[in-house]
Formats: sequence, C-alpha cells, structure tokens
Amino acid sequence: MKIGAAAAASGGHIETIGYYERIGLLPHPARNISGYREYLPEEVERLRFITRGRELGFSLEEIRSLLTLPDDPTLSCREVEQLARHHLADVQQRLHELRRIAPELERTIARCAGGKRGQCAILGPLGRRSKGD
Repeated sequence: MKIGAAAAASGGHIETIGYYERIGLLPHPARNISGYREYLPEEVERLRFITRGRELGFSLEEIRSLLTLPDDPTLSCREVEQLARHHLADVQQRLHELRRIAPELERTIARCAGGKRGQCAILGPLGRRSKGD
C-alpha cells in the first residue's frame, strides 16, 4: 500500500513515517515503477506498533528496543514485563508531577485579569520557582 494508506492504517502521519524511515526505526520500503513507496503488511504492522508505543508514552529509543525483542530468543517475557513496569513507574511519576502542577496553574489562570502584557498574572509567575521546587 502507498504511504497515505499506510498512515491511515497505522494511525500515524505521512511526515512521521518519513522521519521513522530516516532514523532507521522503519525500514525504507520498496518503490513501485512510478517511484511511490509501497508498504508491505508487515511494515504497516511495525508502523502500527510504533504508533501505539508512542501513544503509550514510550520514547523512540524504548520502542527501538521493544522492536528488537522478538528477534532475541534468549529474552524472557519477564524481561519485557520489567521494561513495561519501569515505563509504568515513569508514567506514574509524571502523573504525580502533573497533579502537583495543575493547582498552581489553575491559581495563576484565576488571577489573570486580561490586562496588559506587562501586568500579566500568568507571565510573571512563570519566571519564579514555586515553593515545592
């Protein structure tokens, strides 16, 4: 299938697919006689895996590692589980930080009177550290 169809089938974007090819996360597909990229079903499946991994918050390097796991017969499912648990701990830490930040942002927005930029209640606090930092 062509790149537009591959993007639609994987939930990705055309520009992102090109980027994944440039960084070696996705192999360069064959091209048809007209020069259009032609993606095989397994390449679209790999792209779907990458897209889903990004949706779950995995970094590109983590996804690169995950993509190599099926090719390593010495790895156990336990090692994959540990990687996923480590990522879950990172996600939970980010959630904790976001929950801490949200009330401060709400207070800052509430103080915004819509005045002039020099008196903006949002820009001033951004330059200061909060008590918890």
